[in-house]
Parts: sequence; structure tokens; C-alpha cells
Amino acid sequence: MFQKLYDKALQWSKHRHAAKYLCALSFAESSFFPIPPDVMLAPMALSQPDKAMRFALLTTVASVLGGMLGYLIGFFMFDSISPWLQTTHFWENYLIAKSWFEQWGFLAVFVAGFSPIPYKVFTIAAGALSMAFLPFVLASIIGRGGRFFLVAMLLAAGGEKLEAKLREYMDRLGWATVALVVIGAGIYKFLHQG
Repeated sequence: MFQKLYDKALQWSKHRHAAKYLCALSFAESSFFPIPPDVMLAPMALSQPDKAMRFALLTTVASVLGGMLGYLIGFFMFDSISPWLQTTHFWENYLIAKSWFEQWGFLAVFVAGFSPIPYKVFTIAAGALSMAFLPFVLASIIGRGGRFFLVAMLLAAGGEKLEAKLREYMDRLGWATVALVVIGAGIYKFLHQG
């Protein structure tokens, strides 16, 4: 099952408009869309290692621009979206982001940009909490760029050997990921009961 999805992602990564799709996904993910751009960047860097750095740059620029939109949403529209946000699973992440901003500011955006933590929550929180815009943009560039260039470099360096190994173990990796998500959700529910 996962091997077929992986093969499909590799096919999409070779599409003539793949770079445009990557930019659109990167932009949207930084302000409202739930799927991270790594799902396109990784197979694109694997299938076209000579263009991996270009893909990382496109992903970074589009992601930072999307982050700016997220910032503006938080700055100008937080009161309007707050009731909806409170009904989603992003609310707890927003509260975490808010406390991180109060403690660390710039560093919070950098960590969110680099890590798998939902970056969109931090972009909206940065605007809602009126973080200075230029430090926000700088932290986003460093965090997002660091993450995407690292992913692209590692996958481009691995090349065909890595691609063959990934394909061989894709079903096991896919089911292991599903198991980790289910276990994580179970632990989360258990810890937040009552």
C-alpha cells in the first residue's frame, strides 16, 4: 500500500508543474493547510538530485511568504478566527505557541520553522501577539530554510541508492509511522482525560 503511494509521489515529483505545486503547497502549509511540503520536496530531491537545492530554495521562499500571510491573519483577523480555532485540534498548539512566544520570542519561530511542530500555528500566533515583523521573517527564513535545505541535501546525496532502499522498506516505514501516530494519539487521549 505505502509502496504504491510512494511510487505515485515520485511520479508527481517528475510532473512538469511539480515546482509550481511544491510552491503552492509550501505557501498554503505555512498559514492554513495541514500537509507539510516535505511530502513533495523529498521525492523531488530524490528523483532530480541536480535540482534539489533549487527545490529547497523554492520551498523556503514560498513557505516564508505563506508564513507572512499567517502572521497577517493573526495580526488582523485573530478575533474573527479565534472561536473557530478553539474548536479545532490546533487550539492547544496555539496556547503552547503563545506561551513559547512569551518566553522565547524569536527562538520560538525558529524552532517551529525547523521542527515538525505545526508552523502555521506559530505564524498566526506571532501576528496575534504582535511579534516584531522583521525578526519573525528572519527566524522563519533561518528555520524553514535550515529544514528544507537539510532535507534536500540529505536526499540528493543519497540519490538512487537511498531511493531504492526507501522503496524496499516503504511498507514497513509506512506501517511503523501509522503505529506511532496511533500510539501517540492514545497516549495524548490518556493524558488529557477528564
